[in-house]
Amino acid sequence: MQPGEPVHRPTDTARPALLDLLRRTDGDPGRRILFTGATVVTMDPALGTLTTGDLLVVGSTVAAVGPDLRAGGEASDAAAGAIVVDASGTILVPGFVDTHRHAWQGQLRRILPDVDDLAGYVGTTLARYAPVYRPEDMYVGTRLAALGAVDAGITTMLDFSHNSRTAAHSDAAVQALLDSGIRGIHAAMGPHFGDWDRQWPADLGRLVDRYGGGTGLVTFRLAALATAEIAGPALAFGPGLARVAAELGVGVSVDAVFGRASSAAVLDWERAGLLGERLTLIHATGLTGEAWRAIGASGTRVSLAPTSEAQIGLEDAVPAVDEALAAGVRPGLGIDVEVALAGDMFTQMRALHAIQRMRAVNAARGAHDGYGPPDRITTADVLDFATRQGAATVGLGATTGTLTPGKQADLLMITADEINNLPLNDPIGTVVLGADARNIDTVLIAGRVRKWAGRLLDVDLPALRAEAAASRDHVHRAAVAAGVAAGATGGGR
Repeated sequence: MQPGEPVHRPTDTARPALLDLLRRTDGDPGRRILFTGATVVTMDPALGTLTTGDLLVVGSTVAAVGPDLRAGGEASDAAAGAIVVDASGTILVPGFVDTHRHAWQGQLRRILPDVDDLAGYVGTTLARYAPVYRPEDMYVGTRLAALGAVDAGITTMLDFSHNSRTAAHSDAAVQALLDSGIRGIHAAMGPHFGDWDRQWPADLGRLVDRYGGGTGLVTFRLAALATAEIAGPALAFGPGLARVAAELGVGVSVDAVFGRASSAAVLDWERAGLLGERLTLIHATGLTGEAWRAIGASGTRVSLAPTSEAQIGLEDAVPAVDEALAAGVRPGLGIDVEVALAGDMFTQMRALHAIQRMRAVNAARGAHDGYGPPDRITTADVLDFATRQGAATVGLGATTGTLTPGKQADLLMITADEINNLPLNDPIGTVVLGADARNIDTVLIAGRVRKWAGRLLDVDLPALRAEAAASRDHVHRAAVAAGVAAGATGGGR
């Protein structure tokens, strides 16, 4: 360390001078931050885990990773003059990637904590509450969900925004992602129920043009449903929607992929040449062996929502990790709906880890479903799903998901010396099984500090509380009024 270099240590993370320096230089493409003395879990198979190592960020990217980047050589030259962050006692990991969340529902968090089934969710959230959302409600819910994600270490979030009733609703959702600072993917879809402008999917082209497509933190995908069962044929994926996505150069995320109807749809897509790595299938529970064969052979991506599958009871209620792995697919993980579920990736990793290992043990005792007893997955597997595979699942595998030089500096500094994690014995096991959001000391997204000393930055929490409560109250009152009016006139839902 050179004399005069500012140093951050876990014992003085609130030092305002260092934070002020980092904030003042956030927009400088040549700004360098050197994290020293951390346990570095790169999630890059070629780099592995460094028990004690350094990581250099230049501008928005990871520039170097090594045991001691100040020991001489090219990396030492690059690190000269960097802002030094003493990260001893911490674990550096890539930011988590949430491959599927309906972020607009943020102000309805846990409104259905004991939802019975998919019909209960659809009938309440999509048929009752969604139709009364204003653009400002879209903004509040999406921003709240995105900020909660960043606070919990999710640096990339795919927002499956299926309440795009007007262009203004879509603009509000995109602006919320931009204002939160998250690396966001706005996956646009029309609503299931209620009145809307029928501007989707054509309006997706306007969004791509207006907000720059893939040039910034927010990128775009087309969103659709697997079949016409829930909301009719207009929202169901097929050649027409595939053509729209291809013309715009965006990927596609398909929700509600489960059961025999979806299995048949997958085979239809295979025959039409629509499968492939730019297509992501969400849930994938209860699919047939033939459907999995087609998915694996084509390189189609899969997003699992472990707590959603289990708690809401999607098809057989078992996250399809064994089926995916047997087909050669390493899935990403997603949160899905905060109306009934936790919003953090630690919960998803632990739920999947426990469910799969329980299932593997049962399979070894003869309770498997015809494909042979699966091996038990490891904590390294689920962290891989939550980072590297998640990035690939949403089309950002070359951008984020690992601490690889050249990729974007989306990273977490997790304290390993707090009461729930000390002493540090296995860093990956600690991240997956021991840590939680309170241990996320620092979050960087594209090299910018978004959380510091355990505190989310640039958030007026009292104002956010008031906005979320006011939006929730409006949605509830409007839904009640709409229900009364429908009942009085003999209308539908």
